[in-house]
Parts: sequence; C-alpha cells; structure tokens
Amino acid sequence: MPSKQKPMRYGHTEGHTDVCFDDTGSCIVTCGSDGDVRIWENLDDDDPKSINVGEKAYSCALKNGRLITAVSNNTVQIHTFPEGAPDGILTRFTMPANHVTFSPDGTKVAAGSSDFMIKVVEVTDSSKQKTFRGHDAPVLSLSFDPKNVYLASASCDGSVRVWSIADQTCTTSWLLLQKCNDVINAKSICRLAWQPGTGKLLAVPVDKVVELFRRETWDSQFDLSDASITQPLNVVVWSPCGQFLAAGSVDGNLVVWNVETQQCIERMKHEKKYSICGLAWHPKYKQIAYTDNEGNLGLLENIGDVEKPNDKVASAVAKDYNDLFDGDDDDYLNGDVIEPPSSPKTGDHEDDADDLMQPPGHVRRAVIDDDDDNSLDIGLIKASSSLLEKEDDGDDQPGGFSALPPSSARQPFYDGPMPTARQKPFQSGSTPVHLMHRFMVWNSVGIIRCYNDEQDNAIDIEFHDTSVHHATHLPNSLGHTMADLSTEAILLACESTEELASKLHCIHFGSWDANKEWTVDMPKDEEIEAICLGQGWAACATSALLVRVFTVGGVQKEIFTLPGPVVSMAGHGEQLMLVYHRGTGFDGDQCLGVQLMELGMKKRQILHGDPLSLTRKSYLVWVGFSAEGTPCYVDSEGIVRMLNRGLGNTWVPVCNTREHCKGKYDHYWVVGIHENPQQLRCIPCKGARFPPTLPRPAVAILPFKLPYCQAVKEQQELLMKLFALSCKLERESRCVELAGLMTHSVLNLAIKYASRSRRLNLAQLLSEVAVEKASELAAAQQEEEEEEEEDFRKRSSAGSSSSATKWGQLPGRNVQQDQEVEDEEETDACEEAEETPEVHKEKEPNGFSKGVTSAEVNTPKPALVASSSRGRVNPFKVSSSKKEPVVPSGNVLDNMTKYSKKTSSSGSRAADKQNPPVIKPLTPKPKTKQASAASFFQPRTPASNPGEKTVEEREEKAGNESQEAKVTAQENTENRRPRTGFQMWLEENRANILTDNPDLNEAEVIKEGMSRFRMLTSEERMVWTEKARGGRVNDSAEDKKRKRPPAEEDEVKKSQEQKSEDTNVSKKSKPLDPSTNNRLSAFAFKQS
Repeated sequence: MPSKQKPMRYGHTEGHTDVCFDDTGSCIVTCGSDGDVRIWENLDDDDPKSINVGEKAYSCALKNGRLITAVSNNTVQIHTFPEGAPDGILTRFTMPANHVTFSPDGTKVAAGSSDFMIKVVEVTDSSKQKTFRGHDAPVLSLSFDPKNVYLASASCDGSVRVWSIADQTCTTSWLLLQKCNDVINAKSICRLAWQPGTGKLLAVPVDKVVELFRRETWDSQFDLSDASITQPLNVVVWSPCGQFLAAGSVDGNLVVWNVETQQCIERMKHEKKYSICGLAWHPKYKQIAYTDNEGNLGLLENIGDVEKPNDKVASAVAKDYNDLFDGDDDDYLNGDVIEPPSSPKTGDHEDDADDLMQPPGHVRRAVIDDDDDNSLDIGLIKASSSLLEKEDDGDDQPGGFSALPPSSARQPFYDGPMPTARQKPFQSGSTPVHLMHRFMVWNSVGIIRCYNDEQDNAIDIEFHDTSVHHATHLPNSLGHTMADLSTEAILLACESTEELASKLHCIHFGSWDANKEWTVDMPKDEEIEAICLGQGWAACATSALLVRVFTVGGVQKEIFTLPGPVVSMAGHGEQLMLVYHRGTGFDGDQCLGVQLMELGMKKRQILHGDPLSLTRKSYLVWVGFSAEGTPCYVDSEGIVRMLNRGLGNTWVPVCNTREHCKGKYDHYWVVGIHENPQQLRCIPCKGARFPPTLPRPAVAILPFKLPYCQAVKEQQELLMKLFALSCKLERESRCVELAGLMTHSVLNLAIKYASRSRRLNLAQLLSEVAVEKASELAAAQQEEEEEEEEDFRKRSSAGSSSSATKWGQLPGRNVQQDQEVEDEEETDACEEAEETPEVHKEKEPNGFSKGVTSAEVNTPKPALVASSSRGRVNPFKVSSSKKEPVVPSGNVLDNMTKYSKKTSSSGSRAADKQNPPVIKPLTPKPKTKQASAASFFQPRTPASNPGEKTVEEREEKAGNESQEAKVTAQENTENRRPRTGFQMWLEENRANILTDNPDLNEAEVIKEGMSRFRMLTSEERMVWTEKARGGRVNDSAEDKKRKRPPAEEDEVKKSQEQKSEDTNVSKKSKPLDPSTNNRLSAFAFKQS
C-alpha cells in the first residue's frame, strides 16, 4: 500500500511549531507561537483541547502523563496530561529555552536555552539539576541517549557535542554547522536524534544530508541523502523500531530512508513548501505527524508499506481462498493483516521489522466445505449469533468464537453500505456543551453566554438593542445547557439528574405583571432535547418524541408527537420549524425530515415531514428563519438553503460559505440571515467550526450568491451590449427578441437607449413588451394575494413574513445595486425633462421611466425594499384598483400622464382611475422615488413664491383643489396649462406634418413635431419660446387690469417676470447626484 499524505490543517498562528505523540499514540500534541498547546484526537478533530501555557511556546515533550513546555518567559513549565492543570515550573533560564526533551525512562528532562546553557532536571524533584556549559552560542536542540548515558546537543556556534550525563563533561565535539548569533538566523534548527533501542547511531542533519555517527568510536559511519533534497535539512526523527529515519527540510520536503539498506523509501512535498520544523513518529503505526513554521499540522500514513514477493503471494492466496486456513496458517501467510491505523489496539509485543502491532491472540476462522456448495460452518453461524445476543456459553475459551472480529463474522452476510450514526440534537447558534466558556445562543436578538469553571457557574445575557432589555447576569445552579432568546422572553432548559427532573425555565421580561418567571418539570424519564421561542409561545421537544407548546406565560396549550427523534427546532413569529430523523442514513448521509407549521389563530401545517436536503456526507449545523421570516438552514459543508414558497416550497441554495474560506479547516459560524439586503451574518473561525467566547468575535457579512453556471448580472450586461450592437446594425427584430430575455430594470435601460437613439418605433415595441411582462406578473401575484387575503392582517401583526422570496429578481444581486439603477433611471428622466420641457406639456412624456407606476411599467423593486414589519407583501402589486385587471393599452405614451400618487384608501385609487387627476404644480421634494420620477412627466405651472401670491390666486387654487375629482383633464389643461413655444410651433406646422404623413394619429403627430422642433436651431427655438412667454405676460397683465387698480400694473408685471424665471429654475433642478448619470451612461453606451 503506498503512503498517504493527508491535507494539512490550521493548528496555530504563524511561527515555529512543535509536535509529539502521547505514549499510546491516541492523540497528537502541538504547541505554537500563540502560546497554546493543543491536543488532537486525530487530524480531522475540529474541537481540539487547548491549554494556554504562556505568550509563546517553543517546544513541548510528553511522557508518563506529564507535559513539558519551553515558554517565552524563560521558564520550562510542567502540566498534567490530558487535564492540562499547571504543575509548577521545572527550571528557569536567563533567556528563552529553545528545546526540551524527555529521557527514555521519563525521569529526567533536558532543556537548552539561548543563554548557551543546558540543564538536565529530575521531573519529580526539580531541585536536582545538572548544568552543562561549553557552547558559545544559543543551543538549538538536544537528544538523550536511549541508555541514558550520553546527551547530544547542537548549537548556533556550529558545533555538535556529546556530553556524559554522569560527570557533566563533553565527550566529543564536531564542527558541522554554519555559525550564527541567534536561533532565528540559523539556516537549520538541527534537531538531531539517537537511534532507539541500542543507541548505536546518532543522526545529525548537516546541510542537505544526514550524517550518522557510531557510538563510542564517534566516527562518521555513513551519510543519507536524496536527489529530491535541495535545501538544508531541519529535523530528523527515528521510527520506534530504529529501522527507518525521517528528515524534513526547510523547503517542505520530507524523506524517509531504510537505514539498513540506505535506500529512500518515501518522498513527500509540502503543499505550500513551508519549512518543516516539527516531526514525530507514531509509537505503534507507520505514521508521521509534522508541523511547519506557518502553524499547520499534517500527517503522513502507511510509510514503507512496500509488499514483498511472499506478501503478494500471501495476499493473493488470502483473496482466492479466504477461509481455508486456520489462524496459525494465517500467521504464516498473512503476517501484515491488522486493524486500520486509525483504530489503535493494545498488544504485548511489537514487530520491529515492520513497526506494526500484532494482536496478542489468533482466532480460528470459519471454514467453508468446498465439497458441498450449500454447506456452511455451524461455528460461523454461532459466532454471528453470539455477537448479536452476547452469549457466553463456551465462547470465552481461547479458541472460542467470541474473539472473532465483527468484520470477519459479518462479511459473508452483508457487504453493502454501512449505516450512518444519527446526529445528536443541538441548539442553533450554540457551541459544544463540554466547553467551560460557551455560547448558549447567538441570534438576531442577542447573545447568551455560559461560564462553568472553578470560579463561577453563571449565564450572561446581552441584547443587541438595549432598548429591548438591559444586560442580565443569572446564576446557573440548575446547570442549564440549552437557551433561546426573543424580544419578549428568555427560555432555558436543563437535563435531568438523579434527584431532579428535566426542567424548562422561562423569564418573560415582557410581562406587564410582577411574576415574570415560570418553570415546568418534565415527566419522569423524559429529557428536553431542543427548545425555541416564537411570538407569544415557547416550545420544547423531548426524548419521548413529543413537542410541547406553551404560551409565553406558562400555559401548555398544544402537545403532539414527532415522527422521529428531534435534531433541532426554531421559531419566528407564529412559525415553528422542526427537524427530526426520518430514518437511518447510509454512507455518511443523514436522513432528516422537516415540519413547518403556523401556531396563530388559524393553525395549519405547511411542510408535512418533507425530506431535508443536505450535501453528501454532511450534517445539519444551523436551522432558523431569516429576519423577514423565511425558513433557512445550513449544513456542515457551508451550503445555506432557503425556502422558496413560490416554487412549490422547494429549498434553494443561496450561499456557499466555503467559497469565502481561505483554508480547508476554516469555517463560518452562522448567526443570522437577511433578505433585505441579501446577506449572511456569520463569524469566521480559523481552524475550527465555532468561535471562542473571548475575545468577542467579529461578525462578517457574506452576500447571497446562487450557484448559477453564469452570473445573472453578467448575463444582463451582455444582453444590453448585444442590444446596443443590434441597434447600430438596425436589427430591430433582434432587439425585441433580446428584450424578452431582460429583467425589468435592464429592459427600462434598453427603452431609454432606443429612445435616445431616435428609434421611437423600437421604443414603442419595447414598452409593449414591458407592459406584457408586468401584466403577467401582476396577474399571477393577484391570484396568490386573493387566496391569502384573510390571513394577511394576522401575519402582518405577528411580524412574520410568510411571503415567498422574490426569486423573480436578480437573486445574486444586491438591493443597493437595484436602488442604484432606479436612481440612475430617475436622473435620466430628469435630464430629458430639461432637454424637452415642452413635450411634457402635451401629455407625451418619455414613458420608459420606472417612475411611472402604471401597471405596464411597474416593477417588483419597491416591494423588495419594504420593511419586514409589513408582513406578506405583493412585489408586483400595481397602483390601480385590485379588482380591475391590468389591460395593456394601445399606446403607452398616452397613458403615462395618468399617473396618480398613491392614496391611503383603495376607493380614492378607483376614483383616480375613472377620472384623470388634476395635474398639480411640481413639488420641490417628492416623498417617494416614484412620485419624484412621475413629477417630471406632469405639466408644469409657473412656480411662484408663496409670499408673493395674491389673495385672488390663493382663492382660485383653493377652488380648483376642492373640485379636483370632478374636473376632467381637458378642462384642467385649458384652464391651468400655460402655452409653450413648442405648442405654438406645432399649431402653425400641424398642417405641414399631416400633409407629409396623412396616416398619423394625434400622438404620432406630436412625436413627429417633437423631432422636427428639435432639429431647429437654438435661436429659432428661442424665438418661439419668447413668443409664448410674451403672450403669457400680456394675457396675465390684461387679467390683472380687470381685477386691480392701474397703480399696481407695473408691480404685477414684475411679479409675473419673476414667476417665469422661477419656473425655469425649477425645471433645472436635479434630484440626484450627477455621478449617477455618468455611471448609467458609461454602462448603456459602452459599445457606442
């Protein structure tokens, strides 16, 4: 079997890292420059135990349940293992110690420091110390002789020395290394090592080779090298059997030699070519743990598994005649058959040849009689039954079948997929229960922390919004392990003990009376496994497969049975979501189901135990609701899924947090999801699945990103570019086809582009496409709205938004971007109002702006930016009366001026639809964007200063406003609309236009007139404008003469002139930043 290199994982912060195994090889111990010692059960352990030993830890050693560390405060400390309790300071130096190592019997510890000194200290009595002086520079590394006679050391002075421990003298010395003045400047840390067992050889890494020196003679025996080594070697380590030697280099190469044959049997390259600074060989298996100077931990398995010829024959025989031999014959043929390295077993002896543990006893295998195909060994059947029923009759003898490995007993009967262990219940937003300091819940309301150490056993509650409630500190005498938090209550639950039952405790701080707490005991043998809070209710799921629902005041009002063991639950408003085990999963997959129900006045179930989709070989890590009330969940692979009610209650992946992780073992811990704006609130965790409580973790924001083959935004930009190119090539039919693929906002840009390019027929066709799209969406939404009209007010008051996610819009796109597009379109509308002010006076505005809220141009954007407190909203709701269907009109441009501002009652909207509204003067600051955009298409009256208005004008305005609903648009136009230069020009040239184009209707005559009027020179247009203005002044003067004495005539004329100037100024005002226009122009005309 070839060696296997597992992916490296994050272990410590950047800097020097050391590694070792414990005595049995059951765990890996690492230390790093972050001052932590971490204990890993295996490389995939996402929750290693962490022991803080100081500011920085340079080296660690472990033996006989004692952990020794060299720390940056110039001390060598001792801790108990695996508890991690401090057990005192072993010795001190005047500079930091660089390396520590145990003697073979574990009674002494050697430490080398940067103050040039070496100390050997008794572990049980630190007062018994021996000091070795002689190096002229910091000590790099140390190694004990296996016979406890010699101590080898390497130093920055370039020398490698061998010391006699008994008399503290230097036995021999070699000048092998390059000299330097400090450890950080050394090319190699030169971690040397004695051969285990006999101690015949001392291995020293010297530049790119390993030199081996013979004991007693101290001669160089031979060198080990390889062509793959191109940089100096940093560290060497022997296998426990003494047959193999591994070395790591500063450029990330790891090489293993067979010392007896001097041949290289393994070569491995670091993933990122970081310097290997720590090596440790597993005490039982062919595994090497290694660390680099960036704080990463790696593992190399199955080292030196090169099958010999007789091994190949044995494996072939075992495969072809699998149950023909007794256990003794297997011992001869199949000597390498053992359990996998990941499951260490105890044994009495060790095979030095291949460094593997053999089982202490051999069992007889089942024998199949080849003479009869239908015959089976009765012992095999008995063995399998004894495994299931745990029979003891005659099976505990040495040759009995009770010693049969389970795999060999089950193998003939089942060879299919293996069942997956069921996921245990958990609380969303909580960290593991075994931690002393942990988060019990972190959600959109606040944070609940639990502290369970020697000093305190308490719960801290912190609210994001302190106006909801002040921070609270509670004692945790009952040992609460579960918690949930809402804007009106705190819910806690604890497990049962021998004396006490499992309890549900609620603190209703939103209560108006003095009794704000209540507690409920569960029945005997019923454990609370999950809890959640909603609006006005609390719920818990128990081990008896029951869900108990209480009012927030403590009255139990509902109880029902779950189909399987609960995994997690969540509440929001009136909605309750339950996730449970539907059955047994296989091959690492979980088999989960989900129920979604509403607990309001009209109770109903929305999801009836539907299967919950998870990524392959993953499990559930978070379940809850978005801030707007849409159910969501996250699996262990980082996929965030959200319920899409508009697509038959399907789950849509909206984000993959793994795409934002830098390392393989980095994760994001989700704390909340928002749809407006579309973002995920989570905490980045480096090298772990959850954050520590201290320091307070920072919340990161991740955007929604659906896994499209091509990004929607890029797709729409390409469509716009194709549209612009087709316009240039005069392919108008192709332009209409492209418009059918565009979203509403991009379609509005296309209409603008067509109108600015003087392609009015194409703009008209595109507006009809927009009308048709809006009508279809509005009709579909109207049906859904009618079905749920009865529940609308109740859900709105409950604060839960059961509306479907607006998947019709660009899902991967930010709402701010949509708002930008709206702002840009409004700015363009404003520009066109400046360029052709006369056009709007004739009810012929550019009808391609989103500001017009007629049915044909309405978009879902306003609904998307609505507050979540509005409950279920209709993203495509039109401004007209709901009872009248939207019918596309023949000419959109004629209908644009029928826009009316939204009123509070639907009756007034119906009246506005039947009677065209009286067009009012332009307001300086409209309340909404739609009103702002619509105001550019409404006829303008001369703006005047309110202080200059005469009594007669105010009375006339009051009279007009009182009769607004009764006066028709035509009468209003005649009475209030001023004449413009374009109108006067059109009256004189209408006959010429009709002569040239006799088939034109009124709207088309105005369009043609508009284009001809624009072709006039600026001087000619100014002449017509002055004519119109002069006529207005004269008419006004004559009117004033009838109503005022002649003495006021001059003053009135001046007032009228000032009003005209104010009108021009008001037309020039822009409600938006000009930079918005620049961005829109750069986008729409990029290819022009």
